[in-house]
This record gives sequence, structure tokens and C-alpha cells, in this order.
Amino acid sequence: MVATESSEEKKLSLLADDLASLENYIHDLFSFSPLPICFISPIGVVLEVNPAFENISGFKSYEIIGESIEKVFKKDEAESLTKNTLEKRVIEGKEMTLSPKGKEKIFIQAFTRVRKDEKGKIVGYFLGLFDLTKIKETESELREAQLALMNILEDTEGARKIAEEERSKTQEIINSLADGLLVFDKTNYLALMNPRAEKLLTVKREELIGQRAVDFFKFESLKNLADLIGGEIKEDLFRRELKLTKNFILEVSTVPLVANGTRIGSLVILHDVSREKIVERMKTEFVSIAAHQLRTPLSAIKWTLKMMLDGDLGEISIEQREFLNKTYRSNERMITLINDLLNVTRIEEGRYLYRPILSDIALVLKFVINSYQEEAKKRQITLKFKQVKKIIPKVLLDIEKMKLAFQNLIDNALKYTFAKGKVVVTLDSNGKEVVVSVKDSGVGIAEEQKKRVFTKFFRGTNVIKMETDGSGLGLFITKNIIVSHDGRIWFESKPGKGTTFYFAIPIRNQTNKRLKKA
Repeated sequence: MVATESSEEKKLSLLADDLASLENYIHDLFSFSPLPICFISPIGVVLEVNPAFENISGFKSYEIIGESIEKVFKKDEAESLTKNTLEKRVIEGKEMTLSPKGKEKIFIQAFTRVRKDEKGKIVGYFLGLFDLTKIKETESELREAQLALMNILEDTEGARKIAEEERSKTQEIINSLADGLLVFDKTNYLALMNPRAEKLLTVKREELIGQRAVDFFKFESLKNLADLIGGEIKEDLFRRELKLTKNFILEVSTVPLVANGTRIGSLVILHDVSREKIVERMKTEFVSIAAHQLRTPLSAIKWTLKMMLDGDLGEISIEQREFLNKTYRSNERMITLINDLLNVTRIEEGRYLYRPILSDIALVLKFVINSYQEEAKKRQITLKFKQVKKIIPKVLLDIEKMKLAFQNLIDNALKYTFAKGKVVVTLDSNGKEVVVSVKDSGVGIAEEQKKRVFTKFFRGTNVIKMETDGSGLGLFITKNIIVSHDGRIWFESKPGKGTTFYFAIPIRNQTNKRLKKA
């Protein structure tokens, strides 16, 4: 009997030790848990807290134990938490606001579970807290990022819509243009072609889009265009005519497309000038016919007047001679005008060909200057010739046409220079060109009229007041003569201080000459 009791006592002692060890384990777990944990009574009083709870609440254990949990939670939240826990036995993840001591409020999640005694009676509940501060911050950042992303997407969508609208608008404008447009990329592949270009070139865009400019030679109807613009797209092409048929003529221009200083492509513009050319040809034909019809009677009048002045038809009085001389000079001006008009019509019809021969331009110049010396003396103007270099290379000239060009320049210089003025003709060479200048001390050309100097029928407003005769065709003809010799012509002028006209003819030999339309 004694032995049995001793055995039971040992078992009870072991159980007591195990229970003590378990309590110590639970206490250690409670104390060292990283999660804030506390034990709350059924009426909401804090009975025990762990160090983690002290840290998050800011209260020491002696400050919070025995106090209501309303010390760290809002009253309504604290009451709701206690009531719901006692009713539901457990709460998982309820979001609440914790008011730590001396700190800003923080968001937490509350986890609760009721605690019972040995008889199953509820004696309170455990409360565990999870800090949501970083999560809330992350959520806030995510919301801000999401909002920013939505704003960006809205802006992008808005920009896309605007760009799409602008693109559609631009496309509509391009499609409705009266001119044909061909847009090539930087590698000279055709990227865009408007309907007008399709109609003018009688080809479908599907056949050409993606083709290189050099591939246009494969199409019979495009060979002339391909030859004109070149495989690499000539960027300096400006208003060159492309004759497709007798009465169908296009004016072709190319424009480089540049973005941020870099060429991104080329634009070829096709402008139908057929109607203008037909009207121009009809006008030219009319002028040509009228000029020819007028020249015959004017020539007859000239020779009749000449016979009368020479006395072939009998003696005439001084008064009669004066009237006949005036009539003769007027008739000569009419013949000169008719000749100028005929020259212009030949230029416009492409029949103004020249026959170049290797010539000494100095001799041609001197001949024309000498023929004007008498006129210069009458006007009391000094007319001089100056040759800068002793040896001037010979150049290819149509001598008759070049004489006419010299005459027009010298005649204008004398007409528009006052008495006691000076006209100087200079001949020089730079090794590549022979350069001629005609400098006068006359009335000059107004700045706003300089662009029109080489156009047909141009006469400056200041020279019209001087009552000098002239057709306004001389400089137009002169420019075409110089250009027909592959030359160039330009001028410098200041009102009241005179004008200097320059022209340059390239130095070539007989082997590389070529005929050219003026």
C-alpha cells in the first residue's frame, strides 16, 4: 500500500514539473513573440501584455495593465471588438486604428480568440496585433502609381486621338490636293502617293508603294519622270517641265524633307501645266503671226522713207526732211520691237538655237562698243572698254546672238545714264569662265523691282519717267542668250548710283560644245 502511494506521488510530481515547464514555455513564447499580444478581460480591461505590445502601443506594462483597451483604441472600436469576440469566439483580421502613446495613429489588424478556464467559462480573450503601416504606405504608393499610370494612359490616349485626327486631316488634305504628291523615305523608297498623282501618271499606287525611285524605269509611263528626278532623287530640282504628250505637260519639283537637321526623305510635286502651256503656245503663235504680218509693211515703209530722205523721189525741203526723219526713227523703233517680239516667240517655242564657234569674245565686244561710240558722244557719255588680262581664252559663241546681248546691255546703260556720265565695259577671265561687266553711273534700279528685271516687258518706274523708248524685252532676250551658252547673268544696283550687269560664259573647246535651246 505504501509502495503504490509512492508511485502515484512520483507521477503527480512529474506532471507538475511538465505543467510548470509548459507554463514557462508559454510565458517565454508570449514574452518573445514579435507580434504584439495582450490578454483582455470580458469587460475590456488589459490583464497582460508582451514586450512587442509595449513597443507598438508606447505604454509600459505597468501603464497599461488594469486599464481599458479604450486607452489605445477608439471607444466604439474597443466596445465592438470585445462584444464581437465574446459572441463569435474568434475574430481574424479586423482593421482598426491604434493610438500609441506620444505617436501618430497607425493602422493595425486585430486577431482575437476567447480564453476559457477549466470549467469552460470564458474568462477573457487574447488580442494579437499586426502593424499595417508599411502595407498601407505601399498601398498608397501603389494607388498613386496607379493613378499616375492612368493619367499617363489618358494623356497618351488623348495624344493618340489628336495625332490620329491630325493624321486623318493631313491625309484628307493630301488626297484633295490638285497637285500630285510622291513621298520617298530617306532610302528613296516610295512611302506615299496621293490620288492626284495616280491620275496624272496613270498608274495605281499599289504598283508603286514600296518601290525605289530607280525602279520607276521598269514602268513605260514613268521612264521620263524617273530620268528627270534620278534614282537618288535630285533635291535641287525646281519647276522642271516633263512633257508626257504634246498637250500634257507636268511641272516637277523636288523638296527635301528634313527633321531636326536630318534628311528623312524627299517630296516630289507634280503640277499639271498643260492648260497654261496651251494658252501660252496660242499666245506665242498669235504674237509670231502678228509680228510677221507687221514686219512686211513696216519694211516697205522704211525703204520708202529712205528713198525720200536720199532724194530718190525728188528734192525735199528742210521741214519735210525733219518730219520724215522723225517718221523714219519711229518706224525703226517699231521694226526693233517686232524683231524683239519674234525673238521672244522663238525662245518660247524652243526654236532659238545657236550655232557656236570658237571665238574671241574681245573682238565681238569691241565691235559693238565701237558701233555705240557715236551715240555715246551725242549723249555726252564716256564709253570705255577695259580688258583686265592680256590673254582671254576663246569661247564658244553664236556671234550674232551674243552681239545682240551686248547691244541690249550697252544700249540700256547709255539710255539710263545722264549727260557727262560714264559707261565702262570690262572683260576678264577666272580660268573657268570669261566674265563681262557693263557698269554705268545711271539712275539705278529700285530695290522692290529687282526681282522683275529679267522678265518680259519690264521697265523700271524711274526710267519710264525719263521718256526713253524701249520694249522691255531686251534683258529677257539677253538672259536667254546667255543661258543658251550655259552661262549665267546677274547685276548689282543702287538707285541714283548706277547699275552693273555681269555675265559669265564657260571656257570650253570645240570638242565639248553642245547645242542648247534658249
